Amino acid sequence: MDNNLKIIITPQEIEDKVTELGKVISRDYKGKELVLISVLRGSVYFTVDLSRKLTEPFVLDFISISRYGEKSDSTGIVRITKDLDVNIAHKHVLVIEDIVDTGLSLSYLLRNLKTRNPESLKVCTLLNIVDRRIVDVPIHYKGFDLPDIFVVGYGLDHNENYRNLLHIAEFKKE
Repeated sequence: MDNNLKIIITPQEIEDKVTELGKVISRDYKGKELVLISVLRGSVYFTVDLSRKLTEPFVLDFISISRYGEKSDSTGIVRITKDLDVNIAHKHVLVIEDIVDTGLSLSYLLRNLKTRNPESLKVCTLLNIVDRRIVDVPIHYKGFDLPDIFVVGYGLDHNENYRNLLHIAEFKKE
């Protein structure tokens, strides 16, 4: 194991939380026309595992957004780099995120999606870092609250590395 990594959430803890979220989301969307929107790339692992726990039918689509400038830039200037393929008008939409920290990108995405007239629009995130929040964003379903640390694994990366880890680890830059 990389000396820069400290496991903070085990694969079993992730699986238990995803199962729990799947049950709650299935109950809340019973009989509704649900569209899951996975925010690429980090949330793919979470989205796949969560979708397998859902008992209600759903449509799955993907969207990709990126910030202008440096990744650490907190200006909130965002653009869509891959848009949805499905029409979400009059459907119940659940945005699946890997992590919500500043809230800037998610806030932009939610404003954009609201213009498409969904019946409802909610957010599910695996990780929530409130200490970094700049913009208040609604989170309806969340896995874990974390302190202000940099994490990798289970879809989250550092320079496109570590996404494939089955756990989530704190990454300490040297």
